[in-house]
Amino acid sequence: MRIMIVTDQYPPMVGGVPNVAHGLAVDFTQRGHQVWVVAPSYGTRDVQRTEEGVQVSRFSSFEWPTYKDLRIPLLPFGPIHKLLKQSDPDVIHVHSPIVLGNIAHILAPGLHKPLIATNHYLPNNMLSRSVLTDPVLGKPLSALIYSYLVYFYNRCDYVTSPTRTALDLLSDHGLHAPSKVISNGIDLKSYTPGAKDSEVIRRLGLPEDRPLIIHVNRLSEEKRIDVLLDAMARLRTPAHLALTSTGPAEAALRAQVEQLKIQDRVSFLGFVRDEDLIPLRRSAQLFVIPSEADLQSLAMMEAMACGLPSVAANSYALPELVHHNQNGFLFEPGNSDEMAAYMDRILQDPELQQSMGTESLNIIAAHDKDNVLDQWEELYTQLATEFAEAQRLRQRAHASSIAP
Repeated sequence: MRIMIVTDQYPPMVGGVPNVAHGLAVDFTQRGHQVWVVAPSYGTRDVQRTEEGVQVSRFSSFEWPTYKDLRIPLLPFGPIHKLLKQSDPDVIHVHSPIVLGNIAHILAPGLHKPLIATNHYLPNNMLSRSVLTDPVLGKPLSALIYSYLVYFYNRCDYVTSPTRTALDLLSDHGLHAPSKVISNGIDLKSYTPGAKDSEVIRRLGLPEDRPLIIHVNRLSEEKRIDVLLDAMARLRTPAHLALTSTGPAEAALRAQVEQLKIQDRVSFLGFVRDEDLIPLRRSAQLFVIPSEADLQSLAMMEAMACGLPSVAANSYALPELVHHNQNGFLFEPGNSDEMAAYMDRILQDPELQQSMGTESLNIIAAHDKDNVLDQWEELYTQLATEFAEAQRLRQRAHASSIAP
């Protein structure tokens, strides 16, 4: 099958959407499909090259002024139309309803190609927290963003979301296009429980003599890492927090650590490669996520697959993975006192850690990557077959209309 993935966010950008789009592209290639990716370049030149077996076309772009690392392509209608004609994909899968997604949507009908869109977005991902909580602007702007998202998705041939929560939010705001839930997949062959890796702990500069808490997420305002740092200041257990990844809020978070005087309890690790991140998870006792802007957390799913319990904000789709008092605890969003209390409770009870970690493994089993890829292939095949049949009928009707 010939598959085109269109996304405004793709590695080296860090984040959930780039990871999902990249993972699907590579996995489908490894399954024997031909895959093209349309994404922004990191400069003023178009670049076409093969990356991990995927044919990636990157188009010139500039950095979005209010969102570091997000690239805005320079409307490459002609080159993308040419690429679509040459590659002749069976399906086009859009992962961001911004510039490139809109171009694909405009071009797909004229080429009689089915367009699938996956929603990864909330208003929280597009507006600052100060704007969202503004009593005058917050609700109207949030409603405006949902109006745009639903308008875009209703013009697609099929819509998916990784969680029921995410899909229900779209339906509540007027989505009527055919749709279903398809989870993000986790490679349960790679992400597995294991023994503590002291060598990785030392190399990352982390202490070995105290419990380890990890948080893996982009360091941006909507992820509410400030709440986690406040919780660390209230924590009774002498534990250490490892923050991995980077992002625009890093400077403010470092300043908060100094203000709280918890420099000896928090490490900013920056980007950590998978070769180290997997053993880091296995060496930790707890995964935490205070985010109020996740429709599904890949990082939490990977931690669960390594057998970790979680403490998570009771926000959006996080409760679909963290079942309160089973594989972790849910706290009121923004409540650092409650978060700290649940963290202490798990860290101080090894038997609870073990039982919750086992339940994490049971829950995450349904999200195995191979099963998820099967679901995508089934949907792709269904839509490609339907469009091919519709095209044959159109050609037959046209031939009949001009016959003498």
